[in-house]
Amino acid sequence: MEKIIDGKKLSLKLKEHIKNRSEDLYKLTGKRPKLTVIMVGNNQASKVYVSNKEKSCNEVGIHSNVLHYDNIDTDKLIEIIKELNEDKDVNGILVQLPLSSNIDEKKVIEAIDPIKDVDGFHPYNTGKLWINGDPYFYPCTPYGIYKLLIENNVEISGKNAVIIGRSNIVGKPIASILLKNDATVTICHSKTSDLSSYTLKADILIAAVGKPYFVKKDMVKEGAVVIDVGINRIIEDGKNKIVGDVDYNDVFDKVSKITPVPGGVGPMTIAVLLENTLKAFMIQNNIK
Repeated sequence: MEKIIDGKKLSLKLKEHIKNRSEDLYKLTGKRPKLTVIMVGNNQASKVYVSNKEKSCNEVGIHSNVLHYDNIDTDKLIEIIKELNEDKDVNGILVQLPLSSNIDEKKVIEAIDPIKDVDGFHPYNTGKLWINGDPYFYPCTPYGIYKLLIENNVEISGKNAVIIGRSNIVGKPIASILLKNDATVTICHSKTSDLSSYTLKADILIAAVGKPYFVKKDMVKEGAVVIDVGINRIIEDGKNKIVGDVDYNDVFDKVSKITPVPGGVGPMTIAVLLENTLKAFMIQNNIK
């Protein structure tokens, strides 16, 4: 049995499907899906993410452009988003987070038209997710995790799933997706006492805590499936490294399946974003 859950491999498979579908839609409509990314400030990690998104769009036949602002306030940013909402050539709008501290992130996200909210963060989409409905779009990282579990034949129904981290971006939405698929879900966080008492019961353990090597083998149940969402930049042995929230080498022999970092969840986040942009194009052009 293959132990490593290969996100890069599945993302390439999804990208190939998206590219083929994009070509079919171009033949049908003479148009291509378009994603507009808004970036504020000069966060270096954000620059890398945005560059990767642009590159991936180009690979699958999706048009993309980046609106980059060094200094902007909440009202002006909302004004720009409203213009994009009205622009029929723009199918997806993504505001790269984090925003600068002077901007009201909540108001900005709420300004995006839910049918263009390809990040899946608008209250309409998150609300639909929590009431067991069908949002226009699922958030990219959580849905990428779900796809990895399904593709790797991980049983979800009836299993104990424990999530370390309660963010709106990962923890809460993946909890909702797993609940919808009949898992018994526990969300742990910084105020959870005796964390290991929960993680040791997890058939599926999802680490999204933002701390390098946080999860050790003494926190993991024998035979568990471990999904590592962490992307932590550290210096180790004098080298810059990207590592996860899970101590991969420490837990490897104890788990049944595990995602590596890099090459696990990360590539799936962008693949789902592309899929959401394609879906947005189809919704807006009344294509089934």
